[in-house]
Amino acid sequence: MLRFSVNITILFKEYPFTERFGRAAAAGFGAVEFMSPFAYDLAQVTAAAREAGVRVVQFNFADGHLAAGERGYASHPDRQAQWREELRQALALAPRLGARQINSLAGCVVPGLAREAQIACLVDNLRWAVPHLERAGYPLMLEALNDLDNPGYLLTRSAHVLAVLDQVASPWVRFQYDVYHMQRREGNLVETIRQNLPRIGHVQIADCPGRHEPGSGEINYRFVLGALEAAGYDGYVGLEYLASGRTEDSFAWLPPDKRRGATAADLIL
Repeated sequence: MLRFSVNITILFKEYPFTERFGRAAAAGFGAVEFMSPFAYDLAQVTAAAREAGVRVVQFNFADGHLAAGERGYASHPDRQAQWREELRQALALAPRLGARQINSLAGCVVPGLAREAQIACLVDNLRWAVPHLERAGYPLMLEALNDLDNPGYLLTRSAHVLAVLDQVASPWVRFQYDVYHMQRREGNLVETIRQNLPRIGHVQIADCPGRHEPGSGEINYRFVLGALEAAGYDGYVGLEYLASGRTEDSFAWLPPDKRRGATAADLIL
Protein backbone atom coordinates (compact mmCIF):
# COMPACT_ATOMS: atom_id res chain seq x y z
CA MET A 1 0.00 0.00 0.00
CA LEU A 2 1.30 3.43 -0.97
CA ARG A 3 0.72 6.42 1.29
CA PHE A 4 0.64 9.93 -0.18
CA SER A 5 1.44 13.37 1.19
CA VAL A 6 0.75 16.67 -0.56
CA ASN A 7 3.46 19.32 -0.73
CA ILE A 8 1.40 22.37 0.12
CA THR A 9 4.21 24.79 -0.69
CA ILE A 10 3.91 23.83 -4.36
CA LEU A 11 0.28 22.67 -4.54
CA PHE A 12 -2.85 24.60 -3.52
CA LYS A 13 -1.13 27.88 -4.34
CA GLU A 14 -4.58 29.24 -5.15
CA TYR A 15 -5.14 29.59 -1.40
CA PRO A 16 -3.40 31.24 1.58
CA PHE A 17 -0.80 28.95 3.12
CA THR A 18 -2.61 28.05 6.33
CA GLU A 19 -5.79 27.29 4.36
CA ARG A 20 -3.95 24.65 2.33
CA PHE A 21 -3.96 22.12 5.18
CA GLY A 22 -7.75 22.05 5.15
CA ARG A 23 -7.85 22.01 1.35
CA ALA A 24 -5.62 18.92 1.32
CA ALA A 25 -7.88 17.20 3.83
CA ALA A 26 -11.00 18.14 1.84
CA ALA A 27 -9.39 16.61 -1.26
CA GLY A 28 -9.07 13.30 0.62
CA PHE A 29 -5.47 13.36 1.79
CA GLY A 30 -4.32 12.54 5.29
CA ALA A 31 -0.79 13.91 5.12
CA VAL A 32 1.10 16.99 3.93
CA GLU A 33 4.66 18.30 3.68
CA PHE A 34 6.04 21.76 3.05
CA MET A 35 9.10 23.99 2.83
CA SER A 36 10.43 26.88 4.92
CA PRO A 37 8.10 26.77 7.96
CA PHE A 38 9.96 29.59 9.70
CA ALA A 39 8.69 31.98 7.04
CA TYR A 40 5.22 31.68 8.61
CA ASP A 41 3.59 32.23 11.98
CA LEU A 42 4.32 28.87 13.60
CA ALA A 43 1.36 29.03 15.96
CA GLN A 44 -0.97 29.50 12.99
CA VAL A 45 0.71 26.70 11.04
CA THR A 46 0.48 24.30 13.96
CA ALA A 47 -3.17 25.17 14.55
CA ALA A 48 -4.03 24.81 10.86
CA ALA A 49 -2.51 21.33 10.67
CA ARG A 50 -4.27 20.24 13.85
CA GLU A 51 -7.65 21.63 12.78
CA ALA A 52 -7.40 19.98 9.36
CA GLY A 53 -6.55 16.64 10.93
CA VAL A 54 -3.64 15.99 8.58
CA ARG A 55 -0.24 14.61 9.45
CA VAL A 56 2.82 16.69 8.68
CA VAL A 57 5.12 14.07 7.20
CA GLN A 58 8.09 16.41 6.88
CA PHE A 59 9.22 19.98 6.45
CA ASN A 60 12.36 21.58 5.04
CA PHE A 61 14.56 23.86 7.09
CA ALA A 62 17.53 26.07 6.19
CA ASP A 63 16.35 26.42 2.59
CA GLY A 64 17.91 29.84 2.09
CA HIS A 65 16.48 32.36 -0.37
CA LEU A 66 14.90 29.96 -2.88
CA ALA A 67 13.59 32.69 -5.18
CA ALA A 68 17.13 34.07 -5.49
CA GLY A 69 18.51 30.67 -6.46
CA GLU A 70 19.72 29.44 -3.08
CA ARG A 71 19.12 25.76 -2.36
CA GLY A 72 20.12 25.48 1.26
CA TYR A 73 23.55 25.94 2.79
CA ALA A 74 24.40 22.76 4.69
CA SER A 75 27.64 22.58 2.69
CA HIS A 76 28.69 26.23 3.07
CA PRO A 77 31.57 26.60 5.57
CA ASP A 78 30.75 30.23 6.35
CA ARG A 79 27.18 29.32 7.33
CA GLN A 80 27.91 26.28 9.47
CA ALA A 81 26.81 27.88 12.74
CA GLN A 82 23.60 29.14 11.11
CA TRP A 83 22.76 25.69 9.74
CA ARG A 84 23.35 24.02 13.09
CA GLU A 85 21.17 26.52 14.92
CA GLU A 86 18.37 25.97 12.40
CA LEU A 87 18.72 22.21 12.88
CA ARG A 88 18.09 22.74 16.59
CA GLN A 89 15.08 24.93 15.80
CA ALA A 90 13.70 22.33 13.35
CA LEU A 91 13.98 19.57 15.96
CA ALA A 92 12.12 21.77 18.45
CA LEU A 93 9.37 22.43 15.90
CA ALA A 94 8.95 18.81 14.74
CA PRO A 95 7.01 17.54 17.80
CA ARG A 96 4.75 20.58 17.71
CA LEU A 97 3.73 19.61 14.18
CA GLY A 98 3.72 15.86 14.82
CA ALA A 99 6.26 15.49 12.01
CA ARG A 100 7.78 12.19 10.95
CA GLN A 101 11.09 13.59 9.65
CA ILE A 102 12.88 16.74 8.48
CA ASN A 103 14.73 17.72 5.29
CA SER A 104 17.67 19.97 4.49
CA LEU A 105 18.95 20.95 1.06
CA ALA A 106 22.70 20.53 0.61
CA GLY A 107 23.37 23.89 -1.02
CA CYS A 108 24.91 25.15 -4.23
CA VAL A 109 28.54 25.17 -5.29
CA VAL A 110 30.54 27.84 -3.45
CA PRO A 111 32.71 29.78 -5.93
CA GLY A 112 36.40 29.39 -5.24
CA LEU A 113 35.95 26.46 -2.87
CA ALA A 114 37.10 22.97 -3.89
CA ARG A 115 34.27 20.47 -4.19
CA GLU A 116 36.06 18.14 -1.77
CA ALA A 117 36.15 20.86 0.89
CA GLN A 118 32.47 21.60 0.41
CA ILE A 119 31.51 17.94 0.68
CA ALA A 120 33.65 17.69 3.80
CA CYS A 121 31.69 20.58 5.34
CA LEU A 122 28.41 18.87 4.51
CA VAL A 123 29.56 15.57 6.00
CA ASP A 124 30.84 17.35 9.11
CA ASN A 125 27.49 19.06 9.63
CA LEU A 126 25.56 15.83 9.15
CA ARG A 127 27.81 13.89 11.53
CA TRP A 128 27.34 16.67 14.07
CA ALA A 129 23.57 16.41 13.58
CA VAL A 130 23.32 12.64 14.13
CA PRO A 131 23.23 12.59 17.96
CA HIS A 132 20.74 15.47 17.94
CA LEU A 133 18.52 13.59 15.48
CA GLU A 134 18.79 10.38 17.45
CA ARG A 135 17.88 12.04 20.76
CA ALA A 136 14.91 13.80 19.19
CA GLY A 137 13.82 10.76 17.16
CA TYR A 138 13.60 12.49 13.78
CA PRO A 139 15.62 11.33 10.76
CA LEU A 140 17.02 13.90 8.33
CA MET A 141 16.52 13.60 4.56
CA LEU A 142 19.18 14.59 2.01
CA GLU A 143 18.27 14.85 -1.67
CA ALA A 144 19.72 15.29 -5.12
CA LEU A 145 18.28 18.00 -7.39
CA ASN A 146 18.76 18.17 -11.13
CA ASP A 147 21.01 21.05 -12.14
CA LEU A 148 19.00 21.84 -15.27
CA ASP A 149 16.31 23.37 -13.05
CA ASN A 150 18.65 24.16 -10.15
CA PRO A 151 21.91 25.52 -11.59
CA GLY A 152 24.93 25.00 -9.39
CA TYR A 153 23.33 22.59 -6.91
CA LEU A 154 26.02 20.48 -5.25
CA LEU A 155 24.39 17.02 -5.31
CA THR A 156 22.83 16.28 -8.70
CA ARG A 157 22.88 12.47 -8.90
CA SER A 158 21.89 9.57 -6.68
CA ALA A 159 25.54 8.57 -6.40
CA HIS A 160 26.42 12.00 -4.97
CA VAL A 161 23.95 11.62 -2.09
CA LEU A 162 24.83 7.99 -1.46
CA ALA A 163 28.53 8.83 -1.25
CA VAL A 164 27.77 11.43 1.44
CA LEU A 165 25.61 8.92 3.32
CA ASP A 166 28.49 6.43 3.18
CA GLN A 167 30.69 8.94 4.97
CA VAL A 168 28.08 9.91 7.55
CA ALA A 169 27.32 6.23 8.20
CA SER A 170 24.15 6.69 10.23
CA PRO A 171 20.55 5.52 9.69
CA TRP A 172 19.46 8.94 10.99
CA VAL A 173 20.47 10.56 7.69
CA ARG A 174 18.62 9.09 4.72
CA PHE A 175 18.17 9.52 0.98
CA GLN A 176 15.18 11.49 -0.27
CA TYR A 177 14.61 10.11 -3.76
CA ASP A 178 12.86 12.57 -6.06
CA VAL A 179 11.74 10.72 -9.17
CA TYR A 180 11.35 13.88 -11.25
CA HIS A 181 14.82 15.21 -10.51
CA MET A 182 16.45 11.86 -11.14
CA GLN A 183 14.60 11.32 -14.40
CA ARG A 184 15.88 14.71 -15.55
CA ARG A 185 19.46 13.96 -14.62
CA GLU A 186 20.10 10.19 -14.75
CA GLY A 187 17.08 7.95 -15.44
CA ASN A 188 17.36 4.31 -14.31
CA LEU A 189 14.60 4.99 -11.81
CA VAL A 190 13.36 1.55 -10.81
CA GLU A 191 16.77 -0.07 -10.59
CA THR A 192 18.05 2.77 -8.41
CA ILE A 193 15.03 2.43 -6.11
CA ARG A 194 15.42 -1.34 -5.82
CA GLN A 195 19.14 -1.19 -5.13
CA ASN A 196 18.89 1.55 -2.51
CA LEU A 197 15.50 1.06 -0.86
CA PRO A 198 16.90 0.49 2.67
CA ARG A 199 18.54 3.92 2.48
CA ILE A 200 15.53 5.78 1.03
CA GLY A 201 13.55 7.62 3.67
CA HIS A 202 11.20 9.59 1.45
CA VAL A 203 10.07 9.63 -2.19
CA GLN A 204 8.73 12.59 -4.13
CA ILE A 205 7.10 12.55 -7.55
CA ALA A 206 6.28 14.76 -10.54
CA ASP A 207 6.14 13.94 -14.23
CA CYS A 208 8.72 14.93 -16.77
CA PRO A 209 9.03 17.23 -18.67
CA GLY A 210 7.16 20.12 -17.08
CA ARG A 211 7.10 18.84 -13.50
CA HIS A 212 3.34 18.39 -13.63
CA GLU A 213 1.09 15.66 -12.22
CA PRO A 214 1.65 11.95 -12.99
CA GLY A 215 0.22 11.03 -16.37
CA SER A 216 1.18 14.33 -17.96
CA GLY A 217 4.61 13.28 -19.22
CA GLU A 218 7.01 10.47 -20.01
CA ILE A 219 7.36 8.65 -16.67
CA ASN A 220 5.40 5.41 -16.37
CA TYR A 221 4.19 5.99 -12.84
CA ARG A 222 2.12 2.83 -12.66
CA PHE A 223 5.36 0.91 -13.25
CA VAL A 224 7.59 3.06 -11.00
CA LEU A 225 5.17 3.18 -8.07
CA GLY A 226 4.34 -0.48 -8.58
CA ALA A 227 8.04 -1.30 -8.21
CA LEU A 228 8.25 0.88 -5.11
CA GLU A 229 5.24 -0.90 -3.62
CA ALA A 230 6.57 -4.37 -4.54
CA ALA A 231 9.93 -3.55 -2.94
CA GLY A 232 8.19 -2.96 0.39
CA TYR A 233 8.64 0.79 0.74
CA ASP A 234 6.91 1.90 3.95
CA GLY A 235 7.38 5.69 3.76
CA TYR A 236 5.27 8.34 2.10
CA VAL A 237 5.17 9.39 -1.54
CA GLY A 238 5.23 13.16 -1.64
CA LEU A 239 3.28 14.90 -4.41
CA GLU A 240 5.70 17.68 -5.26
CA TYR A 241 4.49 18.75 -8.67
CA LEU A 242 3.22 21.87 -10.39
CA ALA A 243 -0.46 21.39 -11.12
CA SER A 244 -1.12 21.91 -14.83
CA GLY A 245 -4.42 23.55 -13.91
CA ARG A 246 -6.52 23.82 -10.76
CA THR A 247 -4.85 21.88 -7.93
CA GLU A 248 -7.92 19.79 -7.10
CA ASP A 249 -8.23 18.76 -10.77
CA SER A 250 -4.60 17.62 -10.86
CA PHE A 251 -5.42 14.70 -8.54
CA ALA A 252 -7.57 12.93 -11.14
CA TRP A 253 -4.93 10.18 -11.50
CA LEU A 254 -5.55 9.15 -7.87
CA PRO A 255 -9.12 8.07 -7.00
CA PRO A 256 -10.63 10.17 -4.17
CA ASP A 257 -11.15 7.16 -1.91
CA LYS A 258 -7.53 6.04 -2.38
CA ARG A 259 -5.70 9.24 -1.42
CA ARG A 260 -4.85 8.03 2.08
CA GLY A 261 -3.58 4.72 0.73
CA ALA A 262 -3.55 3.02 -2.66
CA THR A 263 -1.94 0.26 -4.65
CA ALA A 264 -0.34 0.93 -8.00
CA ALA A 265 -3.25 -0.93 -9.59
CA ASP A 266 -5.64 1.72 -8.22
CA LEU A 267 -4.00 4.56 -10.12
CA ILE A 268 -5.84 6.06 -13.10
CA LEU A 269 -2.92 6.34 -15.51
